[in-house]
Amino acid sequence: PNYDHHDPSTPDVGRGPESEKKRATLYRTAFPDLRLTIEDIIAEGETVMARWSCRGTHKGDLSGIAPTGKQFTISGVSIARFSGSKMAEGYVNWDALGLMQQLGVVPELAKAKAAAAKP
Repeated sequence: PNYDHHDPSTPDVGRGPESEKKRATLYRTAFPDLRLTIEDIIAEGETVMARWSCRGTHKGDLSGIAPTGKQFTISGVSIARFSGSKMAEGYVNWDALGLMQQLGVVPELAKAKAAAAKP
């Protein structure tokens, strides 16, 4: 019950172990073919850091964003702090903007600049 998760992309999911179940359901519903690859992992003391990449297809609702059918590949870093055998705290930093651009929800900067420059 004392688990704290820090991810600015899902602040409304809550805290504690149940929040992780909600977060997993959110992403598995939106991206049922989601594949996560651990690229690098480092552990020291009670802290574990993983650099990862993931890919999938947007086939379900993502916090109000209707399925686009588009594929994506993003990367991120997760840091977990353990207390005994339980995860006590987790930090996630990932390319949320890149995901939104690949899904077509947010225009890519170069395309947005080109569109704005047209008379």
